[in-house]
Amino acid sequence: MKILITGAGGYVGTKLTPFLLEQGHEIIGVDTFWFGDYLGEHPKLTKITTDIREVDNIPMAGVESVIHLANIANDPTGDLNPKLTWEVNVLASKLLVEKAILNGVRQFVFASSGSVYGVKDEPEVVEELDLVPISDYNKTKMISERVLLSYKDQIQLSIVRPATVCGYSKRMRLDLSVNMLTMQAIDNALITVFGGNQTRPNIHIGDMVRVYDHILRNPEKTQGVFNAGFENKSILEIAELAKKHTGARIEVSESNDPRSYRLSSKKLMATGFQPEFGVEDAIHEVMKYYKDGTLQNKDDFYNLKVMKRLSLY
Repeated sequence: MKILITGAGGYVGTKLTPFLLEQGHEIIGVDTFWFGDYLGEHPKLTKITTDIREVDNIPMAGVESVIHLANIANDPTGDLNPKLTWEVNVLASKLLVEKAILNGVRQFVFASSGSVYGVKDEPEVVEELDLVPISDYNKTKMISERVLLSYKDQIQLSIVRPATVCGYSKRMRLDLSVNMLTMQAIDNALITVFGGNQTRPNIHIGDMVRVYDHILRNPEKTQGVFNAGFENKSILEIAELAKKHTGARIEVSESNDPRSYRLSSKKLMATGFQPEFGVEDAIHEVMKYYKDGTLQNKDDFYNLKVMKRLSLY
């Protein structure tokens, strides 16, 4: 299959792209590579360095599936430049799906976010609940979903609402809760928790990759909107797990961050998907790769620091 992946050089894309290449697929990987290029070379990989808003630079002839990962990710980076966030996350999504339809692409897979639900008290947050996004980032994901759903009769559309992803990738992110708290534990022997009672759903990056592969393999069963998150844990619970494996101490401070939500992924699991990895696997990975020198605690692995360095605001 010929697959176009936007954000191929990102945290998830850097893990997903080689996985799909190993399955024998031909990949067109589109990315700005603001955070570096960790993809390497492969005879079936074509890398295109471009901004996804420049849709004319993105070839779609012969493409069967698009996996749209590229976005300005997370609340702090979204707030840094709201105009850029809305243009990349919403406008570019509209341009991409329209070009995909014009080129006869069969399937369009969109990476939304579990954060579109906002603050929820329900014990199980299912896909049918109202979306009450708080930040610009959350709002762009909700609007992108609605734009894309307006084309669902013209292309096979799958929208994934991932939990917070954790685990090791060559294009690492150390600004995500499990990865960040684990790095604090092993680098400083101190974990700083703000609040701690906020619940976050989590998904291991290995399962995130497997979700996209599952959708590619099962297009008929996976059209529509699906949550993807399998461990709902409070920030303090995550910190306690990191402490358990590192011996670090925990320091709790007050927080003004009200976001707290849990995901139910029963709908996705009803299509035949089962998770294989968890939060503790991610903690072990970060520890292992830090210990052997593969992973360093550097600014390149924090989105906000890179965007400020590139003056993307």
